[in-house]
Amino acid sequence: MFAAVTSATIQGVEALEVRVEAFVSGGLPNFTIVGLPGAAVQESRERVRANLKLLGLPLPPSRILVNLAPADVRKEGPALDLPIALALLAADRRLPARALEGLVAFGELALDGGLRPVRGAVAIALMSAGLGAAAGSVGRILAPAANADEAALVPGTQVFAVAKLAAALGHLTGRQVLPAHAPPSSAAVPGAAADPLPDLAGVRGQALPRRALEVAAAGRHNLLLTGPPGAGKSMLARRLPGILAPLPDAEALEVTRVHSSAGRFPGGGLMRTAPFRQPHHSGSEAGIIGGGAVVRPGEASLAHLGVLFLDELPEFSRSVLEALRQPLEDGVITISRASGSVRLPARFQLVAARNPCPCGYHGADDDAHPCLCHPGEVSRYQRRLSGPLLDRLDLRVHVPRLSEAELLSATPGEASEVVASRVAAARLLALERQGVPNAYLSGRALSSHALLEPTGEAVLGRIVRSRRPTARGLDRLLRVARTVADLNGSAGVNGAHLLEASSYRDG
Repeated sequence: MFAAVTSATIQGVEALEVRVEAFVSGGLPNFTIVGLPGAAVQESRERVRANLKLLGLPLPPSRILVNLAPADVRKEGPALDLPIALALLAADRRLPARALEGLVAFGELALDGGLRPVRGAVAIALMSAGLGAAAGSVGRILAPAANADEAALVPGTQVFAVAKLAAALGHLTGRQVLPAHAPPSSAAVPGAAADPLPDLAGVRGQALPRRALEVAAAGRHNLLLTGPPGAGKSMLARRLPGILAPLPDAEALEVTRVHSSAGRFPGGGLMRTAPFRQPHHSGSEAGIIGGGAVVRPGEASLAHLGVLFLDELPEFSRSVLEALRQPLEDGVITISRASGSVRLPARFQLVAARNPCPCGYHGADDDAHPCLCHPGEVSRYQRRLSGPLLDRLDLRVHVPRLSEAELLSATPGEASEVVASRVAAARLLALERQGVPNAYLSGRALSSHALLEPTGEAVLGRIVRSRRPTARGLDRLLRVARTVADLNGSAGVNGAHLLEASSYRDG
């Protein structure tokens, strides 16, 4: 007897359709799973066996074969427990096989008959919605109750939340049909109100770095802050999320999918606040870029459509820093294995902070803290950041340490709410004009949308002759100038916009 049900396995942040086929026949008792199952999938045999015995439906003393198609793709994780149990019951004629048609099931079985959540529910729901749309219907999903909120976030799906295997059988046999699970509220993620974001009003002085932070937020530009210890580099960077606009529906769903696939879904509705990730400089390449034996998103992907803040940038390993060059250009990380490649989204905004030398006081002009580093040490420290990486940072700003008089006399700056309103208006101008933030403009789009006024052409010529930027550096200069023009409400890019953009390349 044969039966099958659809499930999925997670590869990176994508859900790959898996057809779970069960065949029960005569012969010596044996339970085999084929189709490149990982260790957790192989262990499903014992979890399924224990759960069916608990329900009074023990496996028959027959030859049992479970095939996971496609057979040439490795299946990892415990999400296939529930579909294996359902396929076996249908193959043994204890469950109507037609009840599994058009259904996507996933979940880990506990030994007490309960269903535990698994990672990747949003990605699985997106796959189910696509299968349903291809069939001219909605995607039907049988999910653990703890995953139901995630799966129900995806439009075009009908999610049935089950807390136990017995409830799943009752629903599929019609004894106790479950209602479709309602999607959670699309409000902000729980806990945001109890943990408010740091406010820019707490930053005294630092007019140029504050303005650079505003420009970076408006155009999604990469930003490097350089200065001595205590100047306020990290304090400024941690206030960037407070001036970013909420994510629109499509981007919020994409961010939620990434975090769900990494097993980091915070609960509640869509993640509408841009993520802010701050890994420690001791992090491994797999932890920050992504990878591992089973490829999972790293910090760069968890910062997708948000901010990746790297404090003490030169202290990160060179392999990590050089690996960031590709996603800074393409917005995607490709991890290659002998069995294939996995693409991880990584369209993040890089914000970094560094000291100018090992002791931190090189060029600070501070009598109380003179620089004690040898010139060779300063040179070696600064060479930890390669030229190609620095060239990909749109804004490079020096953050000076304020004197005692400046600290005592400086008044609090504008609140984040005020700056955020200007950032949102500038971002809206860019999206209405070209559909993407200014940092993503390139080629013809940059030429057509960053139109120079007559004064701008002359100023650009002087900047190119004096600074001799690379082709990439020139493009990034024009993108930043376009953002400055948007903040000023200007349709074109003039000389003042270019000069301001050029001043952000001195850090």
